Amino acid sequence: MIQAIYAGVSGLQSFQTGIDVLSNNIANVNTVGFKGSTTEFGDLFHKEVSSISPITSGQAGLGVKIAATPLDLKLGSYFQTESATDLAIVGDDGWFGLTGPNNDEYFTRAGNFHFDPYNTSATQTDLRLTSAEGFLVTGTLANNTNNGTLDPVVEVLELDLDNVESQRPLIFPADLSYPVEPTTQADFFGNIGTEDIPQVVSATVISPQSERNNLRLSFTQTVPQPSVGISWDVVATTQDNNGSVIYDTQNGIVTFNESGALVNSTLGAIDNDGAPVIMNLGQNFTGMISNNGPSVVSSATVDGALGGDLMDYTVNRNGEVISTFTNGRQSVVGKVAIYHFQNDQGLEAISGTRFRASDNSGEPIFYAQENGQLLSNTLETSNVTLETALTELIIMQRSYDAASKTISTSDQMLQNALRM
Repeated sequence: MIQAIYAGVSGLQSFQTGIDVLSNNIANVNTVGFKGSTTEFGDLFHKEVSSISPITSGQAGLGVKIAATPLDLKLGSYFQTESATDLAIVGDDGWFGLTGPNNDEYFTRAGNFHFDPYNTSATQTDLRLTSAEGFLVTGTLANNTNNGTLDPVVEVLELDLDNVESQRPLIFPADLSYPVEPTTQADFFGNIGTEDIPQVVSATVISPQSERNNLRLSFTQTVPQPSVGISWDVVATTQDNNGSVIYDTQNGIVTFNESGALVNSTLGAIDNDGAPVIMNLGQNFTGMISNNGPSVVSSATVDGALGGDLMDYTVNRNGEVISTFTNGRQSVVGKVAIYHFQNDQGLEAISGTRFRASDNSGEPIFYAQENGQLLSNTLETSNVTLETALTELIIMQRSYDAASKTISTSDQMLQNALRM
């Protein structure tokens, strides 16, 4: 009877732990990225009560204990948000990395991140990608910004993660500009025909001052004309967009054969307010032509880009942090890391959403292929289902009551035995 009381007490202690675990799950049913826990029970040691029969067991159990409270790592559901820095990992494999105040490493599935501005100096403000608790999100930096300016020479369209040990907090300039790229070449296309009528072809070119200027080619037929083919005098001018300032004028001759294919052009480069622009009219039939064929609207393509200011940072499915500028250009400036473990169950829980690597989980790794994808403007909810948790709580409560009843029954039997 004394042993029955001990067994009941072990039941009360174990089922109380089970109730605590379920209560914590229910309390975090709305916590982003929360991973619930389950309770696994095991019996205590048995003791010998009889050794008469070698066939029939002569042992009695000593009660119940908590064997483990493993994580439930199944995937929660997704829901859409209005924040581009809300991220969710596709599938149930993978973790975000966080760095704490003392450079401690943590891992989480909660992707409710935001950019936290802070002053690195009297003149510069940076944006740190942080978790809701203020921990810094880690990843790989493209290192293509310098003093608030993007370096277009190392403009990044795709970024691979560095090795796991090289991951750092993702910190970006709050004020970032895209430097102007002056036009260096203008390619012209079209059919100017064969009639002795002046023709004009224009192109918009970018100056070193980030201004849109006009490059204008005026064609008039030469006098006299060659015996074979046709030739045109060309006057090229660069001027501001209003036509009030002329930066340069160049003259040349272009010659076409009897089929209208371009065979020669003496046009070279023209100054565009401090930057030379090569005027490329093509060759043969690849650019400008002059024949009686179908009329082709003359056009031009140019390189270069206006300067631009940072509009925002976004994150794509590959985890790449993309800077978007007012001139329409984009560049990758970093990449959010997705970590993996050989044994996710071995992670040490620090809070409901934050974990730490342990000897059981192994060190974090990256997959060589298909390391993981993200959803932006999306968060993963808690994987706790309220109705299931409440049902399990009722079962645990009844188990607790049964253990309590065992103690009270054993106590009554002991009192009856003492009265004899």
